[in-house]
Amino acid sequence: MEEKIPMEVIPGLEGIPAAESAISYIDGDKGILEYRGIPVETLAEKSSFIETSWLLLFGRLPKKDELMKFRDDITYHTRLKLKILRMMEYLPENGHPMHYLQAVTSAMGMYYPARDTLDPEARYWSAVRLIAKLPTIVATVHRLRHGDAPIQPRNDLSFAANFYYMLFEKEPSELIERILDVMLILHADHTMNASTFSARVVGSTLADPYTIVSSAIGTLSGPLHGGANEEVVRMIEEIGSKENVRPYIEGKLEKKERIMGIGHRVYRTTDPRGEYLKRFISLLAVHDGIDKKTVEISREIEAVVKEKLSGKRLHPNIDFYSGIIFRSIGIPTELFTPIFAMGRVAGWLSHWMEQLKSNRIYRPEQKYTGLRSQPYIPMEERT
Repeated sequence: MEEKIPMEVIPGLEGIPAAESAISYIDGDKGILEYRGIPVETLAEKSSFIETSWLLLFGRLPKKDELMKFRDDITYHTRLKLKILRMMEYLPENGHPMHYLQAVTSAMGMYYPARDTLDPEARYWSAVRLIAKLPTIVATVHRLRHGDAPIQPRNDLSFAANFYYMLFEKEPSELIERILDVMLILHADHTMNASTFSARVVGSTLADPYTIVSSAIGTLSGPLHGGANEEVVRMIEEIGSKENVRPYIEGKLEKKERIMGIGHRVYRTTDPRGEYLKRFISLLAVHDGIDKKTVEISREIEAVVKEKLSGKRLHPNIDFYSGIIFRSIGIPTELFTPIFAMGRVAGWLSHWMEQLKSNRIYRPEQKYTGLRSQPYIPMEERT
């Protein structure tokens, strides 16, 4: 009789490769993140979210005519169908925007059927529609939840500027437009995180792309994945002033409690995305209409954390800086994670397309720990 080999369970599959991928690369000890071999800081400095999305999806930087077509295709697919807007009006106003986003994304699949996931044309237009329409959904959710009518997208604005316009019915400054575009680039992919793994698992069943992205959005909505930057803002509100920062941090450390936005599961040095974002805090500090108090508290947190925790290789991460910057430019806290999804959809779709190249449905094993060969007990004999 063949002897069964005992199985070792690795909680959360930590350190277990689940796929081969050429999309993004991380070195957590050196603080490196690359998309298709290009450092993310370089893309944030020189590229745009639309160009970065093409890079992730198709494996190389686009030629000029390819980028123009891709940008135009996205620009002219930002509007939502009337029936989708009507459906959104009937969803509960107290629902979280992530739940709206997941529900509407799933419903889109009925309006744009894409069951033949092996058809390159179907994949392309699905990617275009999902990248184009997620910002419109997020902006519409925000307006509806506050009793305001949705604002139609404008084709004359950039991807980032159009999103801001749909939120607030005014055009952003050049700095805010730039910040939003960079934020989307920096969130576009991050190897095999929970939501990306979810996208690949669902994609491996040959489900349609709207179902895949909906499942990834649901995964991202969990507080252990996408909600950390919201917690950073709540922490800043709790601290209240620059003078309270040191006693707050020292109190957390004494109680061995977590400080939101500090440390990372992967990075044992500075998060390259956070390091790039932090440069905008200085620019925002002198920008009209910016919440100066948030900037002041954040700088003090950064200084105290550096003093207390850098020796333990714990540093502010992207959630720390993104939460502060979003708060400073007036983005409502409940939209932080949906904006994360607006950027990450490019990565989810890229992993879906890569999965299909040599697809095998995910079917992991389990280690059974329950009872065996139990009798059925009649109802009258149960105690």
